[in-house]
Amino acid sequence: MNEYDFTLKFHLHNSQIDPNDYIEQLHESGCDDALIGIGKKGYIALNFMREASSAYEAISSAISDVKNVFPQASLIEATPDFVGLTDAAKILGCTRQNIRNLIVKGEPKSPLPVYEGTPSIWHLAEILLWLKEDKMYSIDDSLLEVAKINMDFNIARGWHKINPDLQESIMTLVA
Repeated sequence: MNEYDFTLKFHLHNSQIDPNDYIEQLHESGCDDALIGIGKKGYIALNFMREASSAYEAISSAISDVKNVFPQASLIEATPDFVGLTDAAKILGCTRQNIRNLIVKGEPKSPLPVYEGTPSIWHLAEILLWLKEDKMYSIDDSLLEVAKINMDFNIARGWHKINPDLQESIMTLVA
């Protein structure tokens, strides 16, 4: 069993729901390994340190545990996934300038951003994998596994919004 560190952010759809009223239920439902953030009514964030045989098992079971208490909850984001240069540097324990030199000024093999702007945004998994395989950096395997699974969840979250009649055509165009 490995321990996985990740955060799940949910929209509860009913802004009248006060997550404070459900903290005990979340604990009983299996979220006793999470720090719970309830900053705004109708939203909740849970930072998990969950033991499981895989990152997928850890993250999917955590989502199920939350949905047992809030069946209508929608996953907003699974993190870590989307990162800017500063976020990536913090996660990797180096300077922003170092990450900028590696990615932005790097070779053509460097990962492409999900959003190119100010700031640009990347999938953490793509940065970690590139650093591990092309740059021979030592990357924590559980962090890479969590980043990959979170990227999959976040992509799937957006994918289901695409008109089913266009999905195949869009997939062909962006491949």
